[in-house]
Amino acid sequence: MARLRGLCVGAGYFSRFHFDAWHRLDEVEIVGVCDLDRRKAQAAADRFGMSQVGTDFPGMLDELAPDFVDIITPPPTHLAMVEDAARRGAAILCQKPLAPTLPGAQAIVGAADEHGVRLMVHENFRFQPWYRQIKRLLDDGAIGEMVHSLAFRSRMGDGWGQDAYLNRQPYFREMPRLLVYENGVHFIDTFRYLAGEIDGVYAVLRQLNPVIQGEDRALIVYEFASGGTGLWDANRYNECNDPDPRFTFGELLLEGDAGAIRLYLDGRVTVQPLGKPERKHDYPHPQRNFASDCVFAAISHFVQCLREDRPFETDGHDYLKTLAIQEAVYESARRGQPVREIHGGGKKT
Repeated sequence: MARLRGLCVGAGYFSRFHFDAWHRLDEVEIVGVCDLDRRKAQAAADRFGMSQVGTDFPGMLDELAPDFVDIITPPPTHLAMVEDAARRGAAILCQKPLAPTLPGAQAIVGAADEHGVRLMVHENFRFQPWYRQIKRLLDDGAIGEMVHSLAFRSRMGDGWGQDAYLNRQPYFREMPRLLVYENGVHFIDTFRYLAGEIDGVYAVLRQLNPVIQGEDRALIVYEFASGGTGLWDANRYNECNDPDPRFTFGELLLEGDAGAIRLYLDGRVTVQPLGKPERKHDYPHPQRNFASDCVFAAISHFVQCLREDRPFETDGHDYLKTLAIQEAVYESARRGQPVREIHGGGKKT
């Protein structure tokens, strides 16, 4: 089978993890990289062996005619780029946040549908190896048939002080929505992956650091259609006690009717059946790239699904459900009361 030909657009901070993943996949050839800053695109091409460099995305689409595009640019650029790629029949992998607003995300999904192209949102947290293992444990009945609760606690420690975020992602300081929009959306998707659909939320959001615009503290209760409950307790201001808070981003306790599963900050996963001691669950979780190489795992999924004509786990329509829940979180915080019965792109209160 011929190699898939891809075009990457965006050569900023996070793109290096994408480029590394593409470089390691034999089934793929990245034929070009595009960025408004040609020097960044050239540096990426030199490092990862991509032959074509440019600043004109539509022009490169016409010249190279790729099978797919990987969009690694800021959210306000996504709609136009998806439309450009979709009109030319290229499959699309698009970074999150998908768009600045839910209607913008719906327009992106609609553009892919209109032209009959496949769209996957690059939502990589569910591809972190600990969550893949926890999902297998749940499916195997390791803690019973019913998930009672998920509780995730995160303390990033990168958002305190006058210079918060400046050394990595300074644009965070100006975002009117920060913690849930940029980080919490990962966990909405991951909670759905582990415990099923969410049909109610109650959220308390706060801004701890006065030098930023958005929220950096969240306490969110999720109600699952199954009857279980999820708790996301996160802030980027205070610190955790692990040297690498960005490895797992926090700690998870997942309880079922026959025991509990725990995820620790260093990636350890344990299982504790009711009435028995906690035991370690062995699995590979290397300290490689971002969050144990989850970008490689997500991109590998994209490639496998294209080659085998299988559905993406995080296709556009499924991801709109995650974004509808995100909107319900902000609405709940604004109104100071729960928002329930969330369905796809709409909600009832």
